[in-house]
Amino acid sequence: MDQAITLFFNGSHSLYLDAFAWSATHIQVWIPFLLVIVYVLFKEHDFAHFFFIIGAAIFCVVISDQVASSIFKPLIARWRPTHNPQIMHLTDIVAGYRGGYFGFFSSHAANTFSIATFLSLIFRDRNVYISLFCWALLNCWTRIYLGVHYMTDLLVGALWGSMIAFLAFRVYRHYFNDATTYEYPRKVLNYIPLVFIITLCILATPWRLIY
Repeated sequence: MDQAITLFFNGSHSLYLDAFAWSATHIQVWIPFLLVIVYVLFKEHDFAHFFFIIGAAIFCVVISDQVASSIFKPLIARWRPTHNPQIMHLTDIVAGYRGGYFGFFSSHAANTFSIATFLSLIFRDRNVYISLFCWALLNCWTRIYLGVHYMTDLLVGALWGSMIAFLAFRVYRHYFNDATTYEYPRKVLNYIPLVFIITLCILATPWRLIY
């Protein structure tokens, strides 16, 4: 079942979608989106709040990533679809990318969902929430589209990342009493979905096909 679902979402023989997925899966593309989040936090908090939130976010990523990459992947040793002898010949490869040998569970899913969950708990805003989880889900889709993860790799990664985020937020709430009451100005929060949409539009433009 897992293999069938993966092969269903893997590839499309579309140069446009190949380019879109290949670009969207790289963190460099999302730097403006992440920087505007840092800007909002810096603008609205004192140094203690700001550095604690940034530190907690880094903690989420480091724990999510290292548990996946350093413990589970070598321990479980589950082949990525691109390396699995049973289906590797059926997997659509983009730009020659196959990833490392083992893929359970997904670091991309764990990292993006840890950040999305933690920041959603911080901002408590519907539009920001939608932007963050669309970003996380889009990253997960690119991994299965590129054939480097099974659906269960992504689901477990997303669950693990979310759990770490809830833990980090509980620690933050313990030290800062206004963690669940602080109201961010709507004008400032709107920067986050705006930059997400702009980035998405740039990604969706078929630059390779134009040039």
